[in-house]
Amino acid sequence: MYSFKRVNKDTFIASLIRPFALSLSKGERMTRRRPAMFMFAILFLVLAGCGSDLSPSSSDKRPLVDCGTLGTRVCQQAPDFTLSDSLGNTVTLSSLLSSPTLSGVVIYFTMWCPTCTADMSLTRDSIMPAYPHVAYVAVDYVSASVAQARDAEVSNGFDGSGFIVLADINRTVYGLENATMATTIVIDKNGIVRMNETFKIDKLQNTLAALPQ
Repeated sequence: MYSFKRVNKDTFIASLIRPFALSLSKGERMTRRRPAMFMFAILFLVLAGCGSDLSPSSSDKRPLVDCGTLGTRVCQQAPDFTLSDSLGNTVTLSSLLSSPTLSGVVIYFTMWCPTCTADMSLTRDSIMPAYPHVAYVAVDYVSASVAQARDAEVSNGFDGSGFIVLADINRTVYGLENATMATTIVIDKNGIVRMNETFKIDKLQNTLAALPQ
């Protein structure tokens, strides 16, 4: 397992420069001085942006949010939205959450790429059977019409899969959730966001297992 230790920025830069300097003879240093100095200057400016601590950090640098306020971050109250599904029916988040038999909703943003269909297949085969009292929504933000969303659903093998495919033709929900490919959002039955990040099967399982019943 890799380990990291704190490194002084100046020491780190010097260690990168030293091999280049030693490999040049005195004459070469004179003739190559300007290009080398330019290269080192660029390197210094790039590394300077890292700050004095070059150790990696896993801490969340995003601003803190007030839990319960309206928003898309974890612990916030999810904003409602309305979209048409691939059969032309109007679907709202609030209508899904109002079902007394459901403990929450999973929203997955798909563009029907191999990664997306693999994530959706894994969800269908492993997650849905284990957590049947959850609504599974796939937001198609690339199709230009409801008909195209339906064609994509069928051609990719998800007709009758358990996913409710929503056609986000104008990318309304995509923008509302500040989503990207494979963004996965879990919202509990009270409308509170419990997960909002790129698809990870373990994180999704743990989040669903912790949903209030």
